[in-house]
Amino acid sequence: MDKKVAILLSTYNGEKYIKEQIDSILNQTYSNIQLIVRDDGSCDNTISILKQYEAKKKLILYVGKNKGFVNSFFELLKKEDSNYYAFADQDDIWKQDKIERAIEALEKENPNIPLLYCSNYAICDNNGNIKGKHRRVKNISFENSLVECIAPGMTMVINKKASELILSKKYDECYYHDWWMYMVCVSFGKVIYDNYESVIYRRHNNVETKKEQNWFKIQIWRVKQIFSNNYFKKVKKQIKSFYNEYEEQLQDEQIKIIKLFILPWNIKKIVYLKPYRNSIIDEIFIRLLFIVNII
Repeated sequence: MDKKVAILLSTYNGEKYIKEQIDSILNQTYSNIQLIVRDDGSCDNTISILKQYEAKKKLILYVGKNKGFVNSFFELLKKEDSNYYAFADQDDIWKQDKIERAIEALEKENPNIPLLYCSNYAICDNNGNIKGKHRRVKNISFENSLVECIAPGMTMVINKKASELILSKKYDECYYHDWWMYMVCVSFGKVIYDNYESVIYRRHNNVETKKEQNWFKIQIWRVKQIFSNNYFKKVKKQIKSFYNEYEEQLQDEQIKIIKLFILPWNIKKIVYLKPYRNSIIDEIFIRLLFIVNII
């Protein structure tokens, strides 16, 4: 029998697109799936829609208070015993073979280590019109995981070993659940990247789309992240928290690298020979931030 996959979906005021997302999940070519949904305090028609699917035994529904999507996903991870866990956002569209491709790749690997599969994705507008695809990922490494998440949650599938390790530690200071899982799996197991676009990611019109902006606008967006949203302050807090939780399990070389981020300013972080990011422009940008001690 095929290994069981628990698909974890956190919802919040998602009435507009939730049916399309759920239908694309239920239409997977991989049969042994269980859709588990936690509503994070919706005040629109989302819960009513979810209860229609629940009545048909298409999903298991939990309704809770608003905790934010990060904590909501961690709550879901505790709910079901499964061989694998996939994560779904409320407004995307899954291709039919998404789970099948993921499990086929994961089943080739050692099940006794934390495993994470992630894929590329296409980008669509509010109406589902495809606008392009995300750039291919080349750098998957411990160094990269400290400053970038290459594994978007909606493309991600992890194995039980990864789930157990993640839930065995505190994750209170993690910035994003998918980023934290990427850090865990690249540190102690293996991350498998598939350049296939398994998900159609809905980029809403009211969200700034970096991919569709010119170089100058991208830099403005990044400055806003630094000075308006405390982005890198939260990233630094995440790195320090990860070190505190997993120090005893990290290898000596990993500890040397992560200490460059949690100890006072150190030129070794700037002149480090291996790349941190996935493009030359991003690499230059991150090292400039190192110089001025923003991260």
